[in-house]
Amino acid sequence: MRVLSVAQVREADRRCIEELGIPGPVLMNNAGSAVFREIESGPITVLCGKGNNGGDGFVVARLALITGWQVRVVLLTEPTNIRGDSEIFMKAYLRLGGKMEVCLNDDEVRDALLESDIYSTYVDAVLGTGTQGEVKGIYRTAIECLNSLNKNVVSVDLPSGLNADTGEPCGVCVRANKTVTFQFVKKGFLNPVAKEYLGELIVADIGIPEICADDEAWRKLKEENQVWFKE
Repeated sequence: MRVLSVAQVREADRRCIEELGIPGPVLMNNAGSAVFREIESGPITVLCGKGNNGGDGFVVARLALITGWQVRVVLLTEPTNIRGDSEIFMKAYLRLGGKMEVCLNDDEVRDALLESDIYSTYVDAVLGTGTQGEVKGIYRTAIECLNSLNKNVVSVDLPSGLNADTGEPCGVCVRANKTVTFQFVKKGFLNPVAKEYLGELIVADIGIPEICADDEAWRKLKEENQVWFKE
């Protein structure tokens, strides 16, 4: 397994999307599909933040919806803050009749997560690999509420609140039963501290070629195929 830092993961993503030309929505759909395959059954709640992890969460929600499961999304930001690839999948989920609760303060988060007992699995799609410093505000409240539930938790790419480079929690961190990480193991996962948050770790292939993470092999590839990379 190739182990990468956050900066290396971002560069591999960039090479795949911007230079090879594989569309970001394709990778996002692959990522959400990989998470969905690791969920045994519904009903499910998907917690979404405003970044790409939230977009992956909307893919999970859409697939659960068309499978016939009872599903809801708890969104921790205004819908207008969902942009780019994530917006594509949010709109697809909503157009299919998906349920979404928008939570903008601590009380709304607590009401959404603590008052209902019908959801057997919670999908953590709140914070991604860019998380650094102490998690605060409604994201912290959501993580604390999630950890207080005796439910199955599946994290998207990494548990929300984990520093992907150091493996240390950023003040608070989701304790997942299972983490589905994408394409590459993050450097911080090797820290023994991270293991208590990751749960079972699944490394899912989402279609990023391995060469995108190999600097020397990538350089040679571009040299040998200059005409195609110039187009």
